[in-house]
Amino acid sequence: MRNAFYLLLLLFTAQVTNAQNIDKIITHDYVDRLIKTLSSDEMEGRATFSPGIDKAASFIESEFKAIGLTPLKGAQGFRQSFDKDGKPLFNVAGMIPGKSKPNEYVIFSGHYDHLGIIKPVGQDSIANGADDDASGTTAMIALAKYYKALGNNERTLIFVAFTAEEIGGFGAKYFSAQLNPDEVVAMFNIEMIGKESKFGKNAAFITGYERSDFGKILQKNLEGTEFTFHPDPYPEQQLFYRSDNATLAALGVPAHTISTDQIDSDQLYHTVKDEYDSLDTDNILSTIKAIAKSAITIVKGQDTPARIPKR
Repeated sequence: MRNAFYLLLLLFTAQVTNAQNIDKIITHDYVDRLIKTLSSDEMEGRATFSPGIDKAASFIESEFKAIGLTPLKGAQGFRQSFDKDGKPLFNVAGMIPGKSKPNEYVIFSGHYDHLGIIKPVGQDSIANGADDDASGTTAMIALAKYYKALGNNERTLIFVAFTAEEIGGFGAKYFSAQLNPDEVVAMFNIEMIGKESKFGKNAAFITGYERSDFGKILQKNLEGTEFTFHPDPYPEQQLFYRSDNATLAALGVPAHTISTDQIDSDQLYHTVKDEYDSLDTDNILSTIKAIAKSAITIVKGQDTPARIPKR
């Protein structure tokens, strides 16, 4: 009985310590600074091939360097460069090498491009893309900071900001071609988490929920918390194959997108009104922390999601 009591006490202490750590590492001010910078007018809407996207890439690189990530093999610093129709493109990617399972990969991603300068509404012509997808890119960076601080990942973690999602997903397609999909255990793609979901506070949905047990693993790890993950409520939108998870998912990887956007009624989507002031930073913060906690057994090599049937 005494041994059981001490075991429970140890588990409780570990949970409390972990909660304290996450609150200190992923703070409101930190998340707010990231998304405010990425969605600022200075980035000019982060259009592919534009000076604005180069500024955004430089900012993400500086954050990766401050966190202490390792560049990917073959990359130029944190830029994974390639050409599209003779024009240069680059993902921004870094990693935390795994301890005991370095050849098993877990990917955290978001796309950092948006539409750039579009048809003006009044005096505003910058499509800032605050929710789409500065919010997801912010989450990816914050998760990198968290897992680097924890330092307990048995699998190798890759953090990548994709380019050219808005014009065909070319960044994700190039990135995926550099990997052996059989070595990728899971992909957490994060897109549009800047507003409350249709399920209310402390909730998000997972695209392709029914295609693997990825979502069930995440929810198991959130037992005892307020946060819940739900199946995609918008099947008619076919979101599973409309984001950067699609390429690896088609190759059998349990690659899913996590979102809170009410896409069927979002009046700001792909407009100049998708700005920082329209976001709920608390929603972003709670979603990031939920992802961080829910992914922990996958990161540690204790859970392996089932593969998705190849397309």
